[in-house]
Amino acid sequence: MTATTLSDTTGAVRFDIERDRRIGLPEAVFCEGKPFSVLLALLERFADDNEKPILFTRLSPETMAKVPRELAERYDYDALSRTAWHRTLEKRTGRAAVVSAGSADLFVTREAARTLHYLGYEPVLFEDCGVAGLWRIQAAIEDINRCDVVIVAAGLDAALASVLGGLTSKPLFAVPTSVGYGIAEHGMTALRSMLASCAPGVCVLNIDNGYGAACAAARVLALLEAA
Repeated sequence: MTATTLSDTTGAVRFDIERDRRIGLPEAVFCEGKPFSVLLALLERFADDNEKPILFTRLSPETMAKVPRELAERYDYDALSRTAWHRTLEKRTGRAAVVSAGSADLFVTREAARTLHYLGYEPVLFEDCGVAGLWRIQAAIEDINRCDVVIVAAGLDAALASVLGGLTSKPLFAVPTSVGYGIAEHGMTALRSMLASCAPGVCVLNIDNGYGAACAAARVLALLEAA
């Protein structure tokens, strides 16, 4: 039996510790919605150097503040991306450009960048490149194209995904963000815009899913590394 069971008074977590052997990506802990007792048990378990490195995502600052200080200090925690790890995986070859339309999108791009770093890849951040000032993406595009894959996060009309889709030949993973007023509908307008992009071959992730974009990029980077 490859799954490990971790039980407490709230139920059981069946942790897929062998996922990396099957698909090349380890299981992560999605913290949002989990009882604190379960999260605390998992944080205690994976602070052990004998355990595999594990990434915690959607770990809110409020939840992290309740973790005993001695345990919290064993983790590299970033409040903006809401990610934490005790150890990262071994360094691998491959660079990913992580591009944000605006600084309001940084919670998504930082989640993507932190996930890539945890997985052993080098993220290169290009922040505040939105198309309301086209010179910003024009100034960055040569450096973006030096990377192996590209992740772009944008809210509002998400036009940056289509613009980048016409400026790079690299695999492009677009993440709509929940940023914007009214008709932006918490990212639904950005999602529809990206899905309707006239730029061919733009792959679209779920709203705010920087973690998923990083995992998609990592699959490509692993193939490039093996080639």
